[in-house]
Amino acid sequence: MTEPNPIIAVIDETAPEDKRGIYYVVTAALLLDAEQVRAALTEVLPTDRKRPFHWANEGPQARQRMMTVIIDTGVVAHVGLHAVGAFADRVGLGDALSDAVLYRGRGVPVHDRGKVLVHTALALAGGGDTCSDVEALRASSALFGHAPSDTTVARTLAGITEADRGRIAAALAPLRERVWAEADIGADGPVVLDIDASVIEIHSENKEHTAPTFKGTFGFHPMFCFADATGEALAAVLRAGNAGANTVADHVTVLDQAIGQLPAPIGAGHRCGDNPDLVARQVVVRADSAGCTHGFLAACRQRNVGFYVTARSNPAVTAAISDSIGVDAWTPAIDRDGRPRTDGAAVCELTSLIDDSRLPAGTRLIVRREPLHPGAQRSLFPSLEYRYWGFYTDQDGDPVECDATMRAHAHVEQHIQRLKDSGLCRFPFNRFDTNQAWLQTVTLAADLVRWFQLVCLPDTWADVRPKKLRWTLFGAPGRLVRTARQTIVRLIDDWPTAGVLVGAYQRIALIA
Repeated sequence: MTEPNPIIAVIDETAPEDKRGIYYVVTAALLLDAEQVRAALTEVLPTDRKRPFHWANEGPQARQRMMTVIIDTGVVAHVGLHAVGAFADRVGLGDALSDAVLYRGRGVPVHDRGKVLVHTALALAGGGDTCSDVEALRASSALFGHAPSDTTVARTLAGITEADRGRIAAALAPLRERVWAEADIGADGPVVLDIDASVIEIHSENKEHTAPTFKGTFGFHPMFCFADATGEALAAVLRAGNAGANTVADHVTVLDQAIGQLPAPIGAGHRCGDNPDLVARQVVVRADSAGCTHGFLAACRQRNVGFYVTARSNPAVTAAISDSIGVDAWTPAIDRDGRPRTDGAAVCELTSLIDDSRLPAGTRLIVRREPLHPGAQRSLFPSLEYRYWGFYTDQDGDPVECDATMRAHAHVEQHIQRLKDSGLCRFPFNRFDTNQAWLQTVTLAADLVRWFQLVCLPDTWADVRPKKLRWTLFGAPGRLVRTARQTIVRLIDDWPTAGVLVGAYQRIALIA
């Protein structure tokens, strides 16, 4: 065996019952390091052993020792997930959380509480959706270190208070600023935030504050605020299933939490009551009709935050649209590439036709119409030809461009789906506060993956969904090679994403 990485076959010898010969059966074929295997076998098999190792003739202890050698010297999974963990260590995520989460037990904990949250986030990033899924990391201690048990995860989350959640959010803000600088998130133009809520079905009445929802289901009704440029969940508030969709207080809460997560130069001037002269970067929030309340729009103005909100149907809006039907002011809408649409979709500003003194000064009403198609839902104004859809904004610019900006609010559905792929659909605890801590961990997991994509992966991978990341990248196999008292992960050359992972590790090493 002179090859650097030979194939070592574990062969068993079996004699059939009819005594017509001997079958040689290959029971395992692994890419192993020959020298490493020989060294490991000397610790398992006595040096004076004369007979060969036959699986069928060995006892359970000997078999277990042999399997340990094969596992420890063979192929391991989740190398790509290890890269995410290496990135988290590089940016100091674990240390930041360790300072934020207080341990209230007696003595010194076996597992640092901040590290427990990082391991839990990695388990969720890898496809887990409950506490027990952290056991997959415990089974790969050579990659992920001394991971906690599921009971430790449960105790940690149960011990997180509202004050702890605030400290966690405060600890994440400077890391987020660092990631935005590393990823070179554009410094020009407004920072767009998207607010939306989502119904999460829960099939248990034993969980606190689960209730019937407006969709006729049963569960929770959390609200989120995302950064459109990155897809990060800047804020997440767990709410009872029967929470109102248009609750002003909840919209203001997630907006304030999201502003607190923005890099300091961007968030300046956007706290309630701040002097507009402090604003260095414009912040704009988008919401559906649930955000179309005078209280929320007034709150945006108090924070020097611009807004786009879907208009609700009311007599004033209906009358304005009715008056616009016969005018020639409709301009063709544009598609995502900025080209005029030819299907009849058009945009018109109707600000002059509506008067609502309760709206902030400078508010505009812009309406888009689209030809009705089979199954289309009519909105705002009954018509046999078109579906009308309008929104309020206080932003300047061409109505067609404003319409395109507002329609991009649809990105929020992708952001919510990313959370649902990262454990959002499972709230494993009965206590509401503990499930709120679980929600914060879910958003942490999703944001960690987004950071990893933005900083460590090529641009073509920046928007890849979690499921594809797990299938093609996070689950990549490798080999553990121990040399000079170090453990080295060797990637499988033929794995399709090996080059992407190598590049990721190189970028991690360059992070200052």
